[in-house]
Amino acid sequence: MKADDRVGPRAVLRSVAFLAAGVLVAPVLTACSEEDPAGKPLAGQDIAPAERKQIADGGTLRWAVDAVPETLNVFQADADAATTRVAGAVLPSMYRLDANGRPERNADYLESAEIVEREPKQVVLYKLHQQAVWSDGREIGAADFASQWRALSGKNSTYWTARNAGYDRIEKIERGANDLEVRVTFKKPYADWKSLFTPLYPKEITSSPDAFNDGTRRKLKLTAGPFALKSVDRKDGEVTLARNPLWWGRPAKLKELVLRAVPRDERAEALADGKVDIAEVDAEDARRIDRVGRKGSSKETEGRKGASVAHGPATGLTSARALHSWAVAHGSDDKAAEEEAGVPRKGGRAISEYALQQSALRGFEVRKSLEPAYTQLALNGAEGPLTDERVRRAVARALNRKQLADVVLKPLGLPPVPVGSHVALAGQAAYADNSGALGGEDTKEAKALLADAGWVPGGPVKKDKKAAGAEGKKQTGSGDSESSDETGSPDGDGGTYVVGEDNKSHDADGAEGRWTNEEGEPRQLAGDSKRYKPELEPDSAAAGMYAPEGTAAPGAGVKGPLAKDGKALSLRFVLPSGPGSESLRAVGRRIARMLERVGIRTEITKVPDTSYFKDHIANGQYDLALYSWPASAYPATDARPIYAKPVPGADGSLTIEQNYTRVGTDQVDQLFDQAISTLDEKESRSLIRKADARIWAAAGSIPLYQRPQLVAARTNLANVGAFGFETPVYEDMGFLKKSEKPGPNHS
Repeated sequence: MKADDRVGPRAVLRSVAFLAAGVLVAPVLTACSEEDPAGKPLAGQDIAPAERKQIADGGTLRWAVDAVPETLNVFQADADAATTRVAGAVLPSMYRLDANGRPERNADYLESAEIVEREPKQVVLYKLHQQAVWSDGREIGAADFASQWRALSGKNSTYWTARNAGYDRIEKIERGANDLEVRVTFKKPYADWKSLFTPLYPKEITSSPDAFNDGTRRKLKLTAGPFALKSVDRKDGEVTLARNPLWWGRPAKLKELVLRAVPRDERAEALADGKVDIAEVDAEDARRIDRVGRKGSSKETEGRKGASVAHGPATGLTSARALHSWAVAHGSDDKAAEEEAGVPRKGGRAISEYALQQSALRGFEVRKSLEPAYTQLALNGAEGPLTDERVRRAVARALNRKQLADVVLKPLGLPPVPVGSHVALAGQAAYADNSGALGGEDTKEAKALLADAGWVPGGPVKKDKKAAGAEGKKQTGSGDSESSDETGSPDGDGGTYVVGEDNKSHDADGAEGRWTNEEGEPRQLAGDSKRYKPELEPDSAAAGMYAPEGTAAPGAGVKGPLAKDGKALSLRFVLPSGPGSESLRAVGRRIARMLERVGIRTEITKVPDTSYFKDHIANGQYDLALYSWPASAYPATDARPIYAKPVPGADGSLTIEQNYTRVGTDQVDQLFDQAISTLDEKESRSLIRKADARIWAAAGSIPLYQRPQLVAARTNLANVGAFGFETPVYEDMGFLKKSEKPGPNHS
């Protein structure tokens, strides 16, 4: 997995647990409040919308992805974001997500879909679009639905499926009154029935294990979308989709859509060199493109800006202008830029080369929104101090979640609003801010909880004993242990540093004030001869997981270590060390400083991205960690595995599903089971919100902020960019005609 904190496509869910002895009481939630607690999305789309008549017919759009997908089957375990993108363009989907992250019928495939019977069993009747056909001309019909159900039902273990949720509740699928009707009968009620058959594969692919398992990894025999799969070139790292001549909907504007594998740290260069037209980028590249975009809007650069859109890097810059461009790109004004003429190189690259690249980037702009995913602090409740819910709650009460959201989102101009739910995001039907079930920042309460749990300041600590927390485990090859310098900054890319074991005096103000002044500039720490500036970059966007790095400087707070039974209270905070995880590491350092103020020491260990999730999160080799979950439109189905109560096996092992915090309760499981089995949408939402309140109370995971979505795109590209919740409309993407301009963005 890459060091971005997302976990999985749609097969993801959340984690649970309730409190003992009724210390906290979850708020009563009603389905009929005067004001919908779901609210509105915090940020809208930013896709440069344009009418189809404004878009030229033809052209090739080159879109950066992390890698050529290992499989084209979204139901297999190694499917990734590129797999999902291909499927969205070439396969049927019965439902799409709207701007609020809620499912809506896809009229290109469905004329209608509704529950026609509730008793004695639930029956859903699908009426298909009369012109919907596969690429061989065959009508999409009941046989395709039935074949996919059999493959994903879980009854035949020879099918390599990563999930069967919902399909295992189907009893039978039949042809309706005619070939365009499909009747689906369920064994037991299923609230999230709209999640099924998106995407839908043809029966030729799902009818046999061989075709399903191997036949879909490199090619698709049949497709039925605005685009068709033309080729998969693993050598050159490209997947090419071509306009589908049999498409019955609005014809695709683009002639071809090419997904090109480009590593995240090479995307700015790929954009400047004309290798791709659009790419998700990290905050550093986004700021770089924003700067040259603002500069490029001046009269002096307008001509080069237009040329770079069509032809890539500009040429013929003088060395003086190149140097000036480099300085301006790094935040200097014109006068300061002239004074920086003595700087010969940047990162080993000649400044003139860098300036040429900057000039080419003037043909791009950054489109910003919030991803349908959130970053959380996970607390491993399986062993160590965090098995005690009072300690978990103390960790949560020590956090200022607004400050943590500010670190990532405020510099980007995105709303820095903490996430209030584990199961949905603002705007989605199931969203409600249930964080009150746990409570906000309160260091006094956090200290009281720790004292109640037996952790007292200045207690005796036995020598030669490991500090509490993850048993001090370190895995050879998966994390380096290095000493830190006197300021608390880690040496090198990997390492371990215990916050609170520094005898230097530091200011005890909030996390914001500790490193910066009111203007956000780096401040001078008393007694230090250097200036320090925190990493304030937001998370990069890649499929997989999230996490932070680094070290936190100790601050004033509790005098002496908290100890219990001869062990000091120290928690192992595991963070990824690779590029793209800078903002997570910055957030991790802020969290460590907040915890240190209430007496919780933090041992920050940076590990390689490749081992971060598999070897540490999934295996429980951590106390604290940062990673992200995508928000699902179907939380009753998708959230349950994330918060399901772990089940101990006869051999002592623990079956955790996707609950990597190992915190769960029977009560939360029951609420999810009830929510998924009721066909009353309001009642189902109410049950989901009640489950979320109890998840908050258990403090197994603490939602922090919605992830930023930063997409660099050519300025003449329309209907593509930062989509937010909404499903992309591939047939409307394209390049503007020369005389046209995009309309205002929704955001």
